[in-house]
Amino acid sequence: MTLIAAAASTVAGAPSRLDPLQLFLDADIVVQVVMTGLILASIWVWTIIVSFSMRMGKLRRRTAAFEQDFWDAEQPEALIQGKRRQDNPSARVAAAGLAELRISTKEGLRNRDGTKSRVALAMEGQVAAEADTLAERLNFLATTGAVAPFVGLFGTVWGIMNSFFQIGQQQNSSLAVVAPGISEALFATALGLFAAIPAVIAYNRFSQRVNLFEARLQRFADRVGAQVSRELERG
Repeated sequence: MTLIAAAASTVAGAPSRLDPLQLFLDADIVVQVVMTGLILASIWVWTIIVSFSMRMGKLRRRTAAFEQDFWDAEQPEALIQGKRRQDNPSARVAAAGLAELRISTKEGLRNRDGTKSRVALAMEGQVAAEADTLAERLNFLATTGAVAPFVGLFGTVWGIMNSFFQIGQQQNSSLAVVAPGISEALFATALGLFAAIPAVIAYNRFSQRVNLFEARLQRFADRVGAQVSRELERG
């Protein structure tokens, strides 16, 4: 009865589910470093996801409002110089075109085609700069999506190697010896996937949104260029 009671007590005291915190605390120092890096990467990925989503929403609203006011304004330059120019890609695109127009016509209009071409190039360059600025933070998502699974795999390999080392040290291949190390190793793989999967999904989604936003800015630049062309022909 004593042995049976002791066995029952051991089973009752065994954990009934996985404890991620305990897996982390029991892991080898190398695996802990890998896990910590993946956890920090995952936190930063979600920070980028939330902040980028909020930023894109604000930019869409601001650009839509500015473009509507721009076409309704009698003096677009006054509108551009106002507060709406702050963190407003459409305003910066229009400002680049009008700045080039002022420079090209400062001493009189000598070449209409050349002026129109320079104005268009100035706005195209600003559109590309705005898209590059938006896409800059997405590089971390792409890097995490590509690297995190392999970092997790490194932690897995190290944990399994440590398990085999314990087998050799204790001359015992039972599950009680092997299972803890393997569990810790597989947990590192899970963390790698936890960081990589949302990073890849977010990168693909946000890249598409940046491309669409760039196309919208380019359409606005084309309309501004067409308006400048008409005014130059009338002049």
